[in-house]
Amino acid sequence: MDPKNLSSNWKKLQSTIATKKPHSDHHNALKRKRSQPAPLPRKKPETTTFQKRKKPRMETIIEKKINVETGVNAGLSEDVEIGKYVALDCEMVGVGPDGYESALARVSIVNYNNEQVYDSYVLPKETVTDWRTSISGIKPVHMKQARTFEDVQRAVAEILKDRVVVGHALRHDFKALLLDHPLRDIRDTSRLAAYKKIAGGTPKLSLLASQLLGLEIQGGEHSSLEDARACMLLFRRDKDAFEVKKQRGVRR
Repeated sequence: MDPKNLSSNWKKLQSTIATKKPHSDHHNALKRKRSQPAPLPRKKPETTTFQKRKKPRMETIIEKKINVETGVNAGLSEDVEIGKYVALDCEMVGVGPDGYESALARVSIVNYNNEQVYDSYVLPKETVTDWRTSISGIKPVHMKQARTFEDVQRAVAEILKDRVVVGHALRHDFKALLLDHPLRDIRDTSRLAAYKKIAGGTPKLSLLASQLLGLEIQGGEHSSLEDARACMLLFRRDKDAFEVKKQRGVRR
Protein backbone atom coordinates (compact mmCIF):
# COMPACT_ATOMS: atom_id res chain seq x y z
CA MET A 1 0.00 0.00 0.00
CA ASP A 2 1.14 3.46 -0.80
CA PRO A 3 2.39 5.21 2.38
CA LYS A 4 0.61 8.35 1.27
CA ASN A 5 -2.73 6.52 1.16
CA LEU A 6 -2.04 5.00 4.60
CA SER A 7 -1.36 8.38 6.06
CA SER A 8 -4.52 9.73 4.50
CA ASN A 9 -6.65 6.86 5.83
CA TRP A 10 -5.16 7.20 9.31
CA LYS A 11 -6.06 10.86 9.41
CA LYS A 12 -9.66 10.05 8.39
CA LEU A 13 -9.91 7.41 11.14
CA GLN A 14 -8.61 9.80 13.75
CA SER A 15 -11.09 12.40 12.56
CA THR A 16 -13.95 9.89 12.88
CA ILE A 17 -12.89 8.84 16.39
CA ALA A 18 -12.59 12.46 17.45
CA THR A 19 -16.15 13.24 16.34
CA LYS A 20 -17.58 10.16 18.14
CA LYS A 21 -15.62 10.53 21.39
CA PRO A 22 -17.71 13.28 22.95
CA HIS A 23 -20.84 11.17 22.46
CA SER A 24 -19.13 8.21 24.08
CA ASP A 25 -17.93 10.32 27.01
CA HIS A 26 -21.41 11.79 27.47
CA HIS A 27 -22.94 8.32 27.36
CA ASN A 28 -20.49 7.02 29.93
CA ALA A 29 -21.14 10.02 32.13
CA LEU A 30 -24.87 9.37 31.99
CA LYS A 31 -24.22 5.73 32.71
CA ARG A 32 -22.12 6.56 35.76
CA LYS A 33 -24.69 9.07 36.92
CA ARG A 34 -27.55 6.59 36.62
CA SER A 35 -25.64 3.83 38.37
CA GLN A 36 -25.28 5.87 41.58
CA PRO A 37 -27.93 4.84 44.16
CA ALA A 38 -30.29 7.55 45.38
CA PRO A 39 -29.34 8.84 48.82
CA LEU A 40 -31.48 7.42 51.62
CA PRO A 41 -33.51 9.91 53.71
CA ARG A 42 -31.78 10.71 56.97
CA LYS A 43 -33.53 9.34 60.01
CA LYS A 44 -34.33 11.72 62.79
CA PRO A 45 -32.41 10.88 65.94
CA GLU A 46 -34.50 8.93 68.41
CA THR A 47 -35.44 10.77 71.56
CA THR A 48 -35.85 9.34 75.04
CA THR A 49 -38.23 12.04 76.14
CA PHE A 50 -41.48 10.54 77.43
CA GLN A 51 -44.69 12.26 76.53
CA LYS A 52 -47.01 13.03 79.38
CA ARG A 53 -50.11 10.89 79.47
CA LYS A 54 -53.11 12.89 78.43
CA LYS A 55 -55.62 13.13 81.23
CA PRO A 56 -59.23 12.16 80.69
CA ARG A 57 -61.28 15.13 79.59
CA MET A 58 -63.44 15.12 82.71
CA GLU A 59 -60.43 15.20 85.05
CA THR A 60 -58.88 18.06 83.13
CA ILE A 61 -62.08 20.08 83.36
CA ILE A 62 -62.42 19.36 87.06
CA GLU A 63 -58.88 20.42 87.84
CA LYS A 64 -59.34 23.71 86.03
CA LYS A 65 -62.65 24.41 87.78
CA ILE A 66 -61.97 22.98 91.24
CA ASN A 67 -62.00 26.41 92.85
CA VAL A 68 -64.80 27.88 90.74
CA GLU A 69 -67.93 28.55 92.78
CA THR A 70 -70.90 29.53 90.67
CA GLY A 71 -73.66 27.95 92.77
CA VAL A 72 -72.84 29.11 96.29
CA ASN A 73 -75.79 28.65 98.65
CA ALA A 74 -77.88 27.21 95.81
CA GLY A 75 -79.26 24.38 97.92
CA LEU A 76 -80.03 21.18 96.02
CA SER A 77 -79.03 21.13 92.35
CA GLU A 78 -82.13 19.64 90.76
CA ASP A 79 -80.57 18.98 87.35
CA VAL A 80 -77.55 17.02 88.64
CA GLU A 81 -77.60 13.24 88.95
CA ILE A 82 -76.28 12.29 92.38
CA GLY A 83 -75.07 8.73 91.76
CA LYS A 84 -73.55 6.20 94.15
CA TYR A 85 -70.60 8.26 95.42
CA VAL A 86 -70.68 11.74 96.96
CA ALA A 87 -68.01 13.87 98.63
CA LEU A 88 -68.93 15.98 101.66
CA ASP A 89 -67.18 18.88 103.36
CA CYS A 90 -68.26 21.45 105.94
CA GLU A 91 -67.03 24.81 107.20
CA MET A 92 -67.35 25.76 110.87
CA VAL A 93 -67.50 28.92 112.93
CA GLY A 94 -66.68 29.37 116.60
CA VAL A 95 -69.35 29.55 119.31
CA GLY A 96 -69.25 29.72 123.09
CA PRO A 97 -66.55 31.36 125.20
CA ASP A 98 -63.61 32.45 123.03
CA GLY A 99 -65.17 30.68 120.04
CA TYR A 100 -63.62 27.40 121.09
CA GLU A 101 -66.62 25.23 120.19
CA SER A 102 -67.47 24.63 116.54
CA ALA A 103 -70.82 25.11 114.84
CA LEU A 104 -71.86 24.27 111.29
CA ALA A 105 -71.87 27.25 108.91
CA ARG A 106 -71.64 25.77 105.40
CA VAL A 107 -72.14 22.37 103.75
CA SER A 108 -71.03 21.31 100.26
CA ILE A 109 -71.64 18.02 98.46
CA VAL A 110 -70.42 16.94 95.00
CA ASN A 111 -70.99 13.76 92.99
CA TYR A 112 -68.45 11.37 91.45
CA ASN A 113 -67.95 13.73 88.49
CA ASN A 114 -67.37 16.61 90.93
CA GLU A 115 -70.58 18.34 89.93
CA GLN A 116 -72.19 20.35 92.70
CA VAL A 117 -75.06 18.42 94.27
CA TYR A 118 -75.74 20.64 97.27
CA ASP A 119 -74.36 23.83 98.80
CA SER A 120 -75.77 25.92 101.60
CA TYR A 121 -74.81 28.34 104.33
CA VAL A 122 -76.16 27.26 107.70
CA LEU A 123 -77.50 29.54 110.41
CA PRO A 124 -75.91 28.43 113.70
CA LYS A 125 -78.24 28.01 116.66
CA GLU A 126 -75.72 29.52 119.05
CA THR A 127 -74.31 33.02 118.97
CA VAL A 128 -71.18 33.15 116.84
CA THR A 129 -68.21 34.42 118.84
CA ASP A 130 -65.53 33.76 116.22
CA TRP A 131 -66.31 33.70 112.52
CA ARG A 132 -62.88 32.22 111.74
CA THR A 133 -63.11 34.00 108.39
CA SER A 134 -59.40 33.68 107.61
CA ILE A 135 -59.86 29.91 107.62
CA SER A 136 -63.56 29.19 107.10
CA GLY A 137 -64.27 31.96 104.61
CA ILE A 138 -67.54 32.56 106.45
CA LYS A 139 -68.66 36.15 107.07
CA PRO A 140 -71.67 37.63 108.90
CA VAL A 141 -73.17 38.75 105.58
CA HIS A 142 -73.46 35.11 104.50
CA MET A 143 -75.97 34.45 107.28
CA LYS A 144 -78.56 36.76 105.71
CA GLN A 145 -79.47 34.05 103.18
CA ALA A 146 -78.47 31.04 105.29
CA ARG A 147 -80.85 28.12 105.78
CA THR A 148 -81.77 26.79 109.19
CA PHE A 149 -79.78 23.93 110.66
CA GLU A 150 -82.83 21.66 110.57
CA ASP A 151 -83.48 22.30 106.87
CA VAL A 152 -79.86 21.63 105.93
CA GLN A 153 -79.60 18.56 108.13
CA ARG A 154 -82.73 17.08 106.57
CA ALA A 155 -81.56 17.75 103.00
CA VAL A 156 -78.08 16.35 103.62
CA ALA A 157 -79.41 13.23 105.33
CA GLU A 158 -81.61 12.52 102.32
CA ILE A 159 -78.68 12.92 99.91
CA LEU A 160 -76.31 10.70 101.91
CA LYS A 161 -78.82 7.91 102.47
CA ASP A 162 -77.65 4.60 100.91
CA ARG A 163 -74.65 6.28 99.30
CA VAL A 164 -70.88 6.05 99.75
CA VAL A 165 -69.57 9.25 101.36
CA VAL A 166 -66.06 10.52 100.60
CA GLY A 167 -64.36 13.20 102.68
CA HIS A 168 -61.42 14.22 104.87
CA ALA A 169 -61.71 13.59 108.62
CA LEU A 170 -65.41 13.00 108.15
CA ARG A 171 -66.07 12.42 111.85
CA HIS A 172 -65.94 16.20 112.35
CA ASP A 173 -68.45 16.81 109.57
CA PHE A 174 -70.89 14.18 110.83
CA LYS A 175 -70.57 15.53 114.36
CA ALA A 176 -71.39 19.07 113.20
CA LEU A 177 -74.39 17.77 111.22
CA LEU A 178 -75.51 15.55 114.12
CA LEU A 179 -75.67 12.67 111.66
CA ASP A 180 -74.30 9.16 111.57
CA HIS A 181 -73.40 7.00 108.60
CA PRO A 182 -72.57 3.28 108.18
CA LEU A 183 -68.82 2.67 108.40
CA ARG A 184 -68.96 0.43 105.33
CA ASP A 185 -70.09 3.44 103.29
CA ILE A 186 -67.39 5.89 104.41
CA ARG A 187 -64.19 6.59 102.44
CA ASP A 188 -62.01 8.92 104.49
CA THR A 189 -58.94 10.39 102.78
CA SER A 190 -57.33 11.11 106.15
CA ARG A 191 -57.32 7.40 107.05
CA LEU A 192 -55.78 5.67 104.04
CA ALA A 193 -52.48 4.05 105.05
CA ALA A 194 -50.67 5.09 101.88
CA TYR A 195 -51.61 8.71 102.53
CA LYS A 196 -50.43 8.55 106.14
CA LYS A 197 -46.99 7.50 104.94
CA ILE A 198 -46.71 10.70 102.95
CA ALA A 199 -47.13 12.89 106.02
CA GLY A 200 -45.81 10.53 108.67
CA GLY A 201 -49.22 10.64 110.34
CA THR A 202 -52.65 12.06 109.60
CA PRO A 203 -52.13 14.10 106.42
CA LYS A 204 -53.59 17.50 105.68
CA LEU A 205 -55.90 17.64 102.69
CA SER A 206 -53.85 20.46 101.19
CA LEU A 207 -50.72 18.28 101.31
CA LEU A 208 -52.43 15.38 99.56
CA ALA A 209 -53.89 17.68 96.91
CA SER A 210 -50.50 19.25 96.25
CA GLN A 211 -48.39 16.09 96.12
CA LEU A 212 -50.84 13.67 94.51
CA LEU A 213 -53.03 15.91 92.36
CA GLY A 214 -50.76 18.86 91.65
CA LEU A 215 -53.45 21.21 92.98
CA GLU A 216 -52.99 24.05 95.42
CA ILE A 217 -55.94 24.49 97.77
CA GLN A 218 -56.57 26.20 101.11
CA GLY A 219 -54.02 28.89 100.33
CA GLY A 220 -56.13 31.37 102.26
CA GLU A 221 -59.78 31.13 103.17
CA HIS A 222 -61.06 27.57 102.88
CA SER A 223 -63.94 26.55 100.66
CA SER A 224 -66.02 23.49 101.52
CA LEU A 225 -66.87 23.08 97.83
CA GLU A 226 -63.22 23.13 96.80
CA ASP A 227 -62.26 20.69 99.56
CA ALA A 228 -65.07 18.28 98.66
CA ARG A 229 -63.89 18.26 95.05
CA ALA A 230 -60.29 17.60 96.09
CA CYS A 231 -61.44 14.65 98.22
CA MET A 232 -63.36 13.18 95.30
CA LEU A 233 -60.35 13.51 93.00
CA LEU A 234 -58.20 11.69 95.56
CA PHE A 235 -60.79 8.94 95.88
CA ARG A 236 -61.03 8.54 92.12
CA ARG A 237 -57.24 8.44 91.85
CA ASP A 238 -56.88 5.62 94.40
CA LYS A 239 -60.34 4.08 94.33
CA ASP A 240 -59.02 0.51 94.28
CA ALA A 241 -56.98 1.10 97.45
CA PHE A 242 -59.99 2.54 99.27
CA GLU A 243 -62.21 -0.37 98.24
CA VAL A 244 -59.64 -3.02 99.19
CA LYS A 245 -59.35 -1.42 102.61
CA LYS A 246 -63.10 -1.72 103.14
CA GLN A 247 -63.19 -5.31 101.90
CA ARG A 248 -60.58 -6.24 104.50
CA GLY A 249 -62.70 -4.71 107.21
CA VAL A 250 -60.12 -2.11 108.22
CA ARG A 251 -61.42 0.68 110.40
CA ARG A 252 -62.07 3.99 108.72
